Amino acid sequence: MELKINYQYTYFVHPFVIKDGKYQKYILKMLKDKNCKLKIFQKEKDLKTYQYFLPKTREFLFSSFSIGNSRLKKLEELPIETRAALLSKYPCNIFEYTLKKDIQGKVDGKKGIFFTIPKVEVVCFQTGICFLVIKTTVENDISFANVLNFNYKFRDIKQTGISFDTFDNIRLQTGSFSDVETFREFISHITGSNIEAMKLDIDTERFLTYSYMCIDQEAWNSTNEFEKIKYQFIKYANILPADNSRNYEGEKITTVSRWKYAKIAMSKLGVILFSSSADMNNYTILPDEFENQYLYSYILNLYKKIYLKKLELEFKNPKQVKKARKKFIDFTKNLWIQEITEDETGTMLNHKMQETFELEKLYEEVKNKYDVLYKELNIEKNKKATIIIAIILVASLIFNILNFIALMQK
Repeated sequence: MELKINYQYTYFVHPFVIKDGKYQKYILKMLKDKNCKLKIFQKEKDLKTYQYFLPKTREFLFSSFSIGNSRLKKLEELPIETRAALLSKYPCNIFEYTLKKDIQGKVDGKKGIFFTIPKVEVVCFQTGICFLVIKTTVENDISFANVLNFNYKFRDIKQTGISFDTFDNIRLQTGSFSDVETFREFISHITGSNIEAMKLDIDTERFLTYSYMCIDQEAWNSTNEFEKIKYQFIKYANILPADNSRNYEGEKITTVSRWKYAKIAMSKLGVILFSSSADMNNYTILPDEFENQYLYSYILNLYKKIYLKKLELEFKNPKQVKKARKKFIDFTKNLWIQEITEDETGTMLNHKMQETFELEKLYEEVKNKYDVLYKELNIEKNKKATIIIAIILVASLIFNILNFIALMQK
């Protein structure tokens, strides 16, 4: 039975890294871009986000919450270079890329899977770790197979050297992007060089997938149990095409559910939420929570993973060890040990994300390097102190002997 969809969207997330010392220049570039504007979070407008995150995490992710209207006005009146310098001091800046109209595209000219790109954001952390976040929605005749195929194909759109004859001819039909190559250029304009990301072993050719789907209640309700459509859920969770026949039944998927008719699946490829319209919450409240509070939690955990990799690399460079030690201490104190929310479901999801990304293991590896270097530094300090004390004692002994000889001669 072909699953029918009531509501759907997919965010494609692309991490990239700005070279050390170039972050302020990158912020300036974003401010100069006429299609780009700083996203301002305000308590009244973004109340759910404000209430969801605890104060320290909220200040880290959304610094603009603390900027009042008067301060914001003064900021906008400053020269653009000064604004860039000030914003570069904030832990995180989020930019909205405003397009003239929704980007509309078509996958496969024969089957005609139409899609739009209604939103593009760029999340920039002060450390130079950034994320391009692109929201897509499949249009018109929304079938489960179309969504599976679209997610499977679109996540690889940035791959170079791929033949688009075998890629089902993804074409963006819009005045902004005439074809896939133009869209690639748009991505490259925002993300720049891949060199720094490749140093951290980040896949720069495949998007991470963050997707929401609410299927019609006919397929999943009180009489039609989830087990009947579980295999479809597994394909969706593993970002597979509709015609994939591989048996994933025996493979473990990190699945989270606090709802009767909704399940979240997590992997290193992304996060999906699969739900049924049997619960009205699944096409009213939950989609909004998933693309705001939960999405930013996902990005924050991605950031932690990449930043720990960055620190691990810096610890290998003798010239960067001292700075890396301070960065690691600050990261532990200001971010690692902090709970991000008191929301029960949000707390559980956050912990599951940390498990999926193996953050504890990565943190321990970096901490072990820190401990070894710290001990070596202390040993070196003690060694130097011992040598200095020995030199002073020898000098004192010589001085005393000379004084004794002088006294004897008198």
